Amino acid sequence: MRLQTRKILDRAFTGSGVLAIILMTAALLILLTPMFVRGSGAIFFTATVEHRRIMLEKFDRGDRDAVERDIRSARAAREPVYRAIAEFERQLAAGDAAPRRLYATPLKDVKKALSVLFGPEPGRPRPMLMRDQYGQARWDRAQVKLARVLCREEWDYSNPAKAGVLVLKPRAADFAGTPVAEIFPYLQQNADRMLLPRRTVYWQFLTDVSFDSHFFGGIWPEILGTLYLTLGAMMLAIPMGLIAAIYLTEYATESRLLDLLRTCISTLAGVPSIVFGLFGLAFFINTLNVSPSKSVLAGSMTLALMILPTVIRASEEALRAVPRTYKEAALSLGAGRWHAVWTIMLPAALPGILTGIVISMGRAAGETAPIIFTAAVSVGKPLAVWETLTQPTPALSWNIFNLATEHEAVDEVRHVQYGLVLVLVSLVLVLNLVAILLRARIAKRMRV
Repeated sequence: MRLQTRKILDRAFTGSGVLAIILMTAALLILLTPMFVRGSGAIFFTATVEHRRIMLEKFDRGDRDAVERDIRSARAAREPVYRAIAEFERQLAAGDAAPRRLYATPLKDVKKALSVLFGPEPGRPRPMLMRDQYGQARWDRAQVKLARVLCREEWDYSNPAKAGVLVLKPRAADFAGTPVAEIFPYLQQNADRMLLPRRTVYWQFLTDVSFDSHFFGGIWPEILGTLYLTLGAMMLAIPMGLIAAIYLTEYATESRLLDLLRTCISTLAGVPSIVFGLFGLAFFINTLNVSPSKSVLAGSMTLALMILPTVIRASEEALRAVPRTYKEAALSLGAGRWHAVWTIMLPAALPGILTGIVISMGRAAGETAPIIFTAAVSVGKPLAVWETLTQPTPALSWNIFNLATEHEAVDEVRHVQYGLVLVLVSLVLVLNLVAILLRARIAKRMRV
């Protein structure tokens, strides 16, 4: 090959590599930027007086005098709304039955929408569910609920060529000439006074437990559960994977049976994760009875089984990459086979082994299917270490799926979904970063 042609090919390959890196970086930015922006909204957001009230009553946080002063101010601003509705109800009660029937449903809808926005009217019995005891704690959701107070939704099916079209009609038209008609412009002009929005940094989102199916509170049980499952899986998979890799490379005799065993290990690495979940349920829980039902222990064992092929193959390749002269020199000096493997081969192969462990750790932390049947629940309290042997736990990956697909009020907890995603990705990145730094430090010491 001519020198000029080689230079052209070298430049082409270099350019292709740089272009691939740029495209990959751009793709990651496109995918991760919205996630980080919306996920941070679980911690940095504009909170209403209802959020400060929740923090005071449920978590005993904040300046009590200042919060109670804000609550009194907000209730005073809301009082004209309730007074106008009460006045209209008295007029209806003293009048004919026909107006009562005409306004019964529209008035009920307005009162219900106001209850969602502001919480129950002062003096009324406190509802059972926590979500009904308070108004909107976040300003962005409060604006959505305010729009539903001001307008009602109708579907227009007048055009047979099109599907129904959503039409927003002002509720003020339904109450023209009544005291209730005055509350709608008042709500628009005084929403800030009635909700007192304020920029808030809610770091406790990472350390609080959730209340009322994630309507309020934080995600600490999910973070702790993910750590339990990940660390438990690695504690089980790493020793077994290393022992299997050492046997395959240093002790086993090459044969068709050994080739078949390696093929089976490689095949297991490609088995869908849901299969491991079903196997964990059938074998670890129903057959071995490692726990009465779902538990962190059963989930860790299932995850360990899932990542075991990756640990074995990565460790085996790392051991094979160590020059055989290292082992031969140790044996020639009188060291036994196991002593040579333990003191010479394993330290030399450790950077490659850690690479497999890093990959396996990230997969174990992010998997959902294996823990659906063996370890995960939608809500729960943080577990003590000894409780992991018998109790299930919430986990970041499972709760992301659960909140996005099965929660009864998906839009109300959207910020929690993105917060869970942000924390999961950050947790995996931190775990991987720690492992990578450890691997680099070990490799540096070996070179010295």
